[in-house]
Amino acid sequence: MIRRPPRSTPKPSSAASDVYKRQVHGSNSPGYEWIYPLKTLDNEDTLTLFFRWDDSGCPAPSFKILNEQIDQILDQNKNVNGITIMGHSYGALLVSMFSESWSNDIPVEIHSIAGPLAGISDLNSLCDYQQPRFISTNLRFYQWRTLQHLDGAFKDLDTDPQIINLEDSFVTRLPENYRGRRLGHNWSISWVADELNQR
Repeated sequence: MIRRPPRSTPKPSSAASDVYKRQVHGSNSPGYEWIYPLKTLDNEDTLTLFFRWDDSGCPAPSFKILNEQIDQILDQNKNVNGITIMGHSYGALLVSMFSESWSNDIPVEIHSIAGPLAGISDLNSLCDYQQPRFISTNLRFYQWRTLQHLDGAFKDLDTDPQIINLEDSFVTRLPENYRGRRLGHNWSISWVADELNQR
């Protein structure tokens, strides 16, 4: 795992990597919930980076930075033939912006994990957030939704903010338990990492 501040420029990998993976944390996160998922998903065939962004503001400025960094990585690593971008919670809103804007020939997978993609009232008004409406060419969009009543971030809301109708996206509702624990907001990343690791 390589951690970099939001405005840093990732350097090219010293080894050939076929797949580029980028993970994006949620709000007020020190990143601990990503340790197991990163260790699980990283291997010698991947270039895996963790995107640290300013989650105290709106996601659009950080989305622009991430998009520029991805372009730089692809310019510097011509052997990359696939990209996986995972966003958790508030970070899922950031990565969901690729849904309508992806224009690269290299295919990308977007994974929204416990992401309030429908938006939340304060966010919608302050950040002019719009949920994704369509999926661009060369993009596959995965929604991994926790059970609202078990998710500490969503259980007190009147409606489940994870639910949107995005045509051609793949939706998975997570189970109640994971390794003997309640499968809540932060454990959702580990559950998804295990699922993706079995592919």
